Amino acid sequence: MHKLVIMVELLKDETRFDEMWPEFLHVSERMPGLVKEATCRVESTLFGSFQPALLHELYFKSVSDIQKAMSSPEGRAAGELLQQMTGGNMSLIIADHKEDAIENIRRYQRGNDHEA
Repeated sequence: MHKLVIMVELLKDETRFDEMWPEFLHVSERMPGLVKEATCRVESTLFGSFQPALLHELYFKSVSDIQKAMSSPEGRAAGELLQQMTGGNMSLIIADHKEDAIENIRRYQRGNDHEA
């Protein structure tokens, strides 16, 4: 699975962003190939100079699906809204997404007393 991650930086005026957020979700959730999404409001930055305020993840089966979604009418409209909402104060990345349940992780840790 792959994801398009939108990292929104701290904004001077969050009012416009908050007002447009539902419209952005409505449009972006209609992008072809979207499997799931997740949103995180950042509570604090523990280390580093990048100060994100929000992370929004759009999951797809492949990078090709992300590219198709971004070039679709819905993807282009979502991109335009995102630019308006953030004034360009954001970054987009594509990432290969892997995840595992903690039970599986612990099963293969050295010195683990749990039986597989």
